[in-house]
Order: sequence, then structure tokens, then C-alpha cells
Amino acid sequence: MSTPGAAPVALVVGGASGLGAASAAALGAAGHHVVTGDLAGTGADLAVDVTDEDAVAAAVDAVVAEHGGLDVVVNSAGVSTLMRVVDHDASEFRRVLDVNLTGGLLVLKHAARVMTAAGRGGAVVSIASLNARQPGTGMAAYCSAKAGLAMLTQVAALELGPSGIRVNAVSPGLVVTPLTAPAMDIAGVRDDYVENTPLGRAGTPEEVAEAVVYLATARWLTGEVLDLNGGAHLQRYPDLVGHVTRAFG
Repeated sequence: MSTPGAAPVALVVGGASGLGAASAAALGAAGHHVVTGDLAGTGADLAVDVTDEDAVAAAVDAVVAEHGGLDVVVNSAGVSTLMRVVDHDASEFRRVLDVNLTGGLLVLKHAARVMTAAGRGGAVVSIASLNARQPGTGMAAYCSAKAGLAMLTQVAALELGPSGIRVNAVSPGLVVTPLTAPAMDIAGVRDDYVENTPLGRAGTPEEVAEAVVYLATARWLTGEVLDLNGGAHLQRYPDLVGHVTRAFG
């Protein structure tokens, strides 16, 4: 871990844009020394593909070598797709699970190894989704991956608690980011989301980042999958396939 008294070191994977970038900014504002990791060419501090275990391990090792330790890791890498189950391409299903779920495992695995070896604990926060608990048409791959990530969070919290490593996740509802923007451009989709959100609006990346900082720093909290969706989990998920069909035939 980092030197006692020094700023805690945070690695934000998927930190070049969207919720990852907002989380990196919020952790920096909260006094962390932040390193961002993302795909090559995205402008992050480190190039890391979460589907490549060697790349994940190398990124974690590079942060420790340069900054003397690792206190917080945020896993924000994610992709999605839209296909009905009966038409789903198996390779596309695997791709979505590989980034969202297997990538989450690899980030957790290598962060926890470093934190355990240092003997001073740490925190890992993953970005899950409202779709970890709420199904959506055409979203079999993404829903399955995020539900798996939520359960992975809880299993890891059980296993890593004795080492002082806290593992939590935040599950945002509608937040407009580069990942969600294409869906928001389809007529009726955003309105359908908002109509099914009791607080009556989308969230912001900064609001999700606030939750990430809280989960990263709350010392007696682990195994939490925090719903942050304006109450959308209380209602229904929009019929995305229906909207796409009406828009494009």
C-alpha cells in the first residue's frame, strides 16, 4: 500500500470517459492520487484491456511500482449490445460478458493480490447497473453480466474481508454517458426511462462518482450493491427492442 500519511492511491479502470472519468475526478477532489487505465488511445494514464489478464496485472503492478502502493481500485469498464435471445450471436454474448464480468474478476483478482500482500487492506468498487436486478428486452448479455458482477462483488467481499479489503458496487440507473448515448438518441427511449423513475429525471456522472467515493472510503461497509437510480428499480424497465423496432422497423 502507499506510504502512511501520503495521499491514498486510486486506480480507475475504464477511467478515460463517462462514469470512470467522473469517478477519477471525484476521487482526486477527495484527496486521492488517481491513475486512470483504459484502452490504448483513449487518453488514460495506462493502457489496459480488461479482457487481457496480463494487461490487467501489468497495470496494477505499474501503479504499485510508481506510486508505492494501491489503496482503491474502481472497475468502470463496460460494453453493451441489443439482441433478442432467439437471435443472439454467441460471440457477441461472450464479448459483453468478457468485458463486464470476466474483466471485473480480473481487476478484482489482481488488485486484491497486491492489497493482500501489502497487509493494509484497501477498497474495490465496481460499476454495476440497474440491469443487475431489472431485466430489459434485448439486453440478455448486459443484464446477465451485471447481475454476475453484483454477485461477484458479494462473494469477493466474503473472501477478502479478513484481509481488510472492502468490495462494493454501485448500480446506476439512467445516466447519459458515451455508453448509453446511442440508446438515448432513439425516439421515446429517454422519456420512457424518466417516466419510470419516481424522482423524474436521469442521474449525472457526478452523482454516481459521489457514490463511488463513499463506497471507497466508508470503512465499515462491504458487500454492498448500491441502487442509485432515482427509484427506477421500483417500476419497470423500458422496452428498448420495442422502441428500436418502432424507430427503424
